[in-house]
Amino acid sequence: MNLPSNIKNIRLEAPVRFSPSVERIDADETETTQALIATMRYINERTFADGGHAIRSVHAKTHGILQGHLEVDGELPDELAQGLFAKPGRYPVVMRFSTIPGDILDDSVSTPRGLAIKVIGVEGERLEGSEGDVTQDFLLINGPAFGAPDPKTFLSVVRVLAPTTNRAQRLKKILSAVMRQVQKAIVVVSGHPNTMVATLGGQPETHILGEAFYSQAPLRFGDFIAKIAVAPKSPELKALAQAPLNVNGVPDGLREAVLEFFGKNGGLWEVRAQLCTDTEHMPIENAAVVWSEAISPYRRIARITVKPQLAWSEARSSAVDDGMSFTPWHGLAAHRPLGGIMRVRKAVYEEAKKFRAQGNGRVIQEPHEMVLFGD
Repeated sequence: MNLPSNIKNIRLEAPVRFSPSVERIDADETETTQALIATMRYINERTFADGGHAIRSVHAKTHGILQGHLEVDGELPDELAQGLFAKPGRYPVVMRFSTIPGDILDDSVSTPRGLAIKVIGVEGERLEGSEGDVTQDFLLINGPAFGAPDPKTFLSVVRVLAPTTNRAQRLKKILSAVMRQVQKAIVVVSGHPNTMVATLGGQPETHILGEAFYSQAPLRFGDFIAKIAVAPKSPELKALAQAPLNVNGVPDGLREAVLEFFGKNGGLWEVRAQLCTDTEHMPIENAAVVWSEAISPYRRIARITVKPQLAWSEARSSAVDDGMSFTPWHGLAAHRPLGGIMRVRKAVYEEAKKFRAQGNGRVIQEPHEMVLFGD
């Protein structure tokens, strides 16, 4: 195995065991969290004033909503048989594909893609705030690391982007076209895309279903620590990796592509875990660091299967976009989110949920059984 030059002297160690001591909380993290809540609230209020409907302050636009099943692999090695994945099982899931802005934009404003997964029927000790629930959420983005290392840096980015909410789309489309060319140049030079450039509109115009998605920040993995990924496995999905998709002039082109695909095909994804084996080179508090797969590869722990179905409808949007929330803090204590970026999400997402519930006059609650959309 050829390790990168800066880590060639590191032995491939056993997984790092989880301990509360792996986290380092900044003294002013509470103030940063409150500032993030206020900034996200500004985005919520702008979009609500313009559209009369309360939507998410990030990942507002939905491109597909699927229901299927997650099946945990049998005979996993001890270090992977942890938490939800401790024993074989089959669970209903809801999957929501999205893009990151907090306003509803034409798809030609090309930004990173997200996949939120809600696993239903999970039993075990719960995270605080999710007592009595039976769900486990995984929030994933199509890149292996977060666009900011820590909450303070993330706050500075959000503060820059927030005033652009619902500004004229023409300017955003022009910027996105420029950023896509910048991204191409970066890939030529460095071999991999830049997360911040993607956030500013430089996401390549490709099919959303060809993407692999990552938790980006770590979480507890039972006795250990890991990042989670979900990657296409069925041939029809794998064929869409980097497949060009021209959505210019098609405002909802990504959704139309998802609808077309699942009108004809089912899908299979692998769920994978990357165990932390070295906290220096696989840090907990710096979410912008890509954990080297040479040190610790992603390994399969489960599969998600869906049948052909109507991948978006008004009924599905009402049930999921308005009636559900997704947060890494819905889940088992064995999968506690770790690091500053994950910690601030708890209060920020909870406040955003309250705004949507109040604005739309809806009760937002966790499902206890397979969701029936009625479409």
